[in-house]
Amino acid sequence: MTTELLVRAQPLGEAQEFGYLYAEVQQFYSRQMQLFDAHDAERWAATFTEDAVFDVPTLEAPVRGREGLVANVRRNAAQYERSGERLRHWIGMLDVSPGRDGELRARAYALVYVTPRGGTSRVLRVCVMEDALVRVRGKWRTRHRVVTRDDLAP
Repeated sequence: MTTELLVRAQPLGEAQEFGYLYAEVQQFYSRQMQLFDAHDAERWAATFTEDAVFDVPTLEAPVRGREGLVANVRRNAAQYERSGERLRHWIGMLDVSPGRDGELRARAYALVYVTPRGGTSRVLRVCVMEDALVRVRGKWRTRHRVVTRDDLAP
């Protein structure tokens, strides 16, 4: 039996360039989610553009702008302080593709774990996160995020 390769590999330069970009986006998400889980509201909000839209099904309406993002994180922090629970977000299966005007489109699975104080961690939610990322002064920023949950009807 003979196998023939029908798709040519990318030239090494393009593959390396994409590899660096992909690693850069992964690092961006790692930092962003750790700031979110630490309830570091201002620094987390700074990973979004000034006019960002944050659309998640746990909120009544999309949050717009950094001030709204900061307020949302502070509300979350107070809620979890009262409940004694800790949330952790894990981002995986990241797919990155070019958008228009230098924008990146990113789509990933987001698992949200909850751990009660002194208790056992469990998966709270399974989500899909879709982002429009743009460079602002040389750094990636989220311009628009839409999160959907597997347990909610579309």
